[in-house]
Amino acid sequence: MSSLRVVFAGTPEVAVPTLRALVSADHEVVGVLTRPDAPTGRGRRMQPSAVARAAEDLGLPRLQPASLSEPRAREALETWHPDVVVVVAYGLLIPRLLLDLPRLGWINAHFSALPRWRGASPVQYAIARGDPTIAVTTFRIEEGLDTGPILGQSAPISIEDREDAGQLLARLSIVAGSLVLETLAALKDGTANVVRQSTNDVTYAPRITPDDARIDWTQSVDVVDRWIRACTPTPGAWSMVHGTRMRLGSARGVIHDPAAVPAVIVAEKNRVLVGAQGGYLELGEVHPMGKKGMSAPDWARGFRDAVPERFEA
Repeated sequence: MSSLRVVFAGTPEVAVPTLRALVSADHEVVGVLTRPDAPTGRGRRMQPSAVARAAEDLGLPRLQPASLSEPRAREALETWHPDVVVVVAYGLLIPRLLLDLPRLGWINAHFSALPRWRGASPVQYAIARGDPTIAVTTFRIEEGLDTGPILGQSAPISIEDREDAGQLLARLSIVAGSLVLETLAALKDGTANVVRQSTNDVTYAPRITPDDARIDWTQSVDVVDRWIRACTPTPGAWSMVHGTRMRLGSARGVIHDPAAVPAVIVAEKNRVLVGAQGGYLELGEVHPMGKKGMSAPDWARGFRDAVPERFEA
């Protein structure tokens, strides 16, 4: 059987390894769908997505519609005439009429062991809930939220003790590229094992907004620690100090102490601790409003008077 004609749909950096894997394989990548350019960084300049940049580097035609309901999206797919569309962290809803265009459907690489953690933030919720392992799943997209039949799933992957969402996603993105190639090979030769998802043990991982990422220091120190790691690097955990927002990177460690007082800041010579329920977090990198990231001790040394006593509720 000849190689498959593939359209790739993805947006952030975690999608790029799969796009590059497809180009390196024996399939023909005939087009790329990615989100429109967006304002990025402190200057809020319009920047193309990581997938848009990769597509340009690879010399692939691309389309960046704000919605797949735009007529030009359907026109592009009809022109590209793909056998299959591979999706990794694309971020746009796929209209029902487009789902039927490729003969093998739209195949999504999802960063969880479905049906656990359906939704936009599976890696973040796996970390936040203290899951010991995670996986990558390929499935055929249908109208429900991540409900389609499973085509492939990786072996369980351990979540490291101090790993944040960005670090874990970087590891999973490599696994996704390999799993997608295995899935396409099985579809190509007719050996794919299509399994309907179980309706038991379904959990959901909704998108985490910046408002969601504000830290509640009255929670358990372990819960706070996991939530900060889940929100790193995006949308970025934060708390208020001196009336301004300060973003917090992953903590360096947890110290269990039942006498800890939530939100109280303890600045020592070479470390900064913050109390939560049942212990302290040793802060790592911090990003005060309008400043570059710095270590927590450097931030504390920047105060000529006393370091703030606590984060604000």
